[in-house]
Amino acid sequence: MEASLRDWVELSSFTEDRDGAQRCADALVESFASLPVSVERTPSLRYGDHLVLSTAASGPPFLLIGHLDTVFPPGTFDGYRRDGALGRGPGALDMKGGLVVVREALAALDAAGALASLPVRVIIVSDEEIGSPEGRRVIERHAPGARAALVFESGRAGDAIVVDRKGTGVVRVTASGTAAHAGNAHDAGVNAIWALSAFVCEAQRLTDYARGVTVNVGKIVGGRSKNTVPDEAACELDFRFIHADDGVSVERALTEACRAAEARVPGARLSLQGGVSRTPLVRTEGSVALARAYGAHAAAEGLGHALSPLQGGGSDASTTSALGVASIDALGPRGKGFHTLDEQVELDTLVPKARALASFLAAAPRTP
Repeated sequence: MEASLRDWVELSSFTEDRDGAQRCADALVESFASLPVSVERTPSLRYGDHLVLSTAASGPPFLLIGHLDTVFPPGTFDGYRRDGALGRGPGALDMKGGLVVVREALAALDAAGALASLPVRVIIVSDEEIGSPEGRRVIERHAPGARAALVFESGRAGDAIVVDRKGTGVVRVTASGTAAHAGNAHDAGVNAIWALSAFVCEAQRLTDYARGVTVNVGKIVGGRSKNTVPDEAACELDFRFIHADDGVSVERALTEACRAAEARVPGARLSLQGGVSRTPLVRTEGSVALARAYGAHAAAEGLGHALSPLQGGGSDASTTSALGVASIDALGPRGKGFHTLDEQVELDTLVPKARALASFLAAAPRTP
């Protein structure tokens, strides 16, 4: 399992690096090729291919969901390194480690002669780290009628099973003004950075910790030189929310903040792209029952199985849950530091996580 992990981590697959992501998708398809699954590749002009690997067994399938992309552009954090009991590298935890767990669990079931009779559908998207703008549609096409969805995002401390997450939103705002020489024609210019700054101030004020709403303007660019009135600026922001209505409210408030910024800087124009990308993953009776069923097999392998508190990060479990499919998350190997240069996976959790999944699927009652 570590050899597979090393191979996949060595393949840089930053979301926006289509060529790198495609090489990773090719490697995954090759790895799963020895199993009795059909392969559907949904091509993308911007990201790597999205993959769906399905057994031929009839009946409502178990969805095993993951993603192959990482948040690290090439050259920022590369390669795999063994550090005692830890594996380090981009995606080692988030979530190529989870993909290794899925692949090896299915290989074990195949070796036991059990996989071909199990209705299983593995969905691996290539754009999860930016909200699955394309991958969500792939999931929505295959999820209706599924028996359950198990998502193999990074395992949490104590192997806690995630059944509720905040909803997420992604927005890009572009401000347009009028360029002018800052000395000779300052009054002829319209400062796009000033207008965008007015928007940023309003956007950040939308954070309300009491309601679980956060807004974070995380990137801002603009201007040509210090002595030119800037005619363009842009920012990217992330927002999170517990209640679906708050996601709608924040989206509306951000549009209003654009209009307020235009009024503050006459002549400026602001445009907003994006909005809610994932609804909240809401704890349900079905998801709790699924967590308990899976948790019994996790416990048999010496793993924890408590329910995690609410998580702020989003995942594709929100998509399956919104479609009425009982969904549990964070079933990948245990570790920490995802989205940082300290990303690490506890290698001794790979095997028990795969065994827990294999035994859970093998014990599932067959449907007529």
